[in-house]
Amino acid sequence: MQRKNYLLKKRAGFAMIMAISVIVIISTIMALSLAMTAETTKRTTDLYIYEQAVLLSKSAAEYALLRISQDGACSHNNLNFRQDGIYDIDITMKYIYTAPSPCADINDKYFDIATPEQNGSILMDITVSVTDENITSEPIRYFRRSIQKL
Repeated sequence: MQRKNYLLKKRAGFAMIMAISVIVIISTIMALSLAMTAETTKRTTDLYIYEQAVLLSKSAAEYALLRISQDGACSHNNLNFRQDGIYDIDITMKYIYTAPSPCADINDKYFDIATPEQNGSILMDITVSVTDENITSEPIRYFRRSIQKL
């Protein structure tokens, strides 16, 4: 009988080691899944904000064309505005005309070309950026260059 008690004591110690091992393995898996969840959330937020920046750049190009059509050619060189308090949008414009150009008095605003097919075009550099650290941990910036007909 003494032998049986001795064997049971060994088995109880082995069960304790197995229980601790299972707890360590499960806690490691839980820690990894928590880290992956936090990373996935950050990536999802950054991807959403980036896609919004892409869409805003397309809208900014249309808005710049609207402003030019309302105010006349060569009336704007830069447009800067803020959307929803998050996105900073900067539009730099260069006008493309054949000589004589309506922008001839303003040399830094236009390109002089020789082909009539490109006459009355505009080259727009659109930059959409997010630098608010409360929204993203790293700055997001989208740049788009576009040539539009006036």
